[in-house]
Amino acid sequence: MDIKSILELKNKRKITMLTAYDYPIANLVDQAGIDIILVGDSLANVVLGLESTTQVGMPEMLHHTKAVTRAVKNALVVADMPFNSYQINPQDALKNAQRFIEEAQAQAVKLEWFPGCIAVTEQIIKSGIAVMGHIGLTPQTADKIGGFKVQGKDAQSAKNLIGQAKALEKLGCFALVLECLPDKISELITAQLKIPTIGIGAGIHCDGQVLVINDMLGLFDRYTPKFVKKYANLSPIILEAVNDFKNEVLKEKFPAPEHSFTIKEEEFKKIDER
Repeated sequence: MDIKSILELKNKRKITMLTAYDYPIANLVDQAGIDIILVGDSLANVVLGLESTTQVGMPEMLHHTKAVTRAVKNALVVADMPFNSYQINPQDALKNAQRFIEEAQAQAVKLEWFPGCIAVTEQIIKSGIAVMGHIGLTPQTADKIGGFKVQGKDAQSAKNLIGQAKALEKLGCFALVLECLPDKISELITAQLKIPTIGIGAGIHCDGQVLVINDMLGLFDRYTPKFVKKYANLSPIILEAVNDFKNEVLKEKFPAPEHSFTIKEEEFKKIDER
């Protein structure tokens, strides 16, 4: 997958996107044929145990993006730019975006909408780096938009979102994440854009869908957003396996002979004699 391939999927078939943060999961997601893998700043919550995505920075995001790109052979890898890499210091945004492409081998970066979004996005795109936009519920600035709530529920805020979407398309974004929007507003935006929309809590009418992998696999239980569907619940399976290991060690059932290495008896006797 490349940018051109993603653009060509609009109005042909739905686009699939999932997050991944490490080599083994990225490898499996890629094998499944997912179109886009996002190394999301949701890393902060579902992997690092932090309270907010604003608490994760460039070192962590670069580290995990490198792990993902080592695994991926087919999907388009998009790196989430962390809060402090382009919102607190817009002057450093281009340099940080370049690091994701050059050091971590991502093919694109994703930026959430914020007051200075137009200038930063324009700067990055003009440098030749592909950008995925993100409007609606923007977790990095949720405190400024009324918290983790559905956006665009009244006419004026919906018009603002439509304006943001059109502005980002005009700047050259190749795709747009729509998070927590009423389905009719997502349908309206999707119909008015030539670039694909990827929904998360934004209804069926988007050009594609994305979920956080830890949510859909039942590996994160601190909270579950309404829009998440759990396709598996791996936590009890992992817990059972860990308990089985613990009990077998305590009962001296593990390691068994088939898990152990041996030495020839004559060699062992030489040690004993010495």
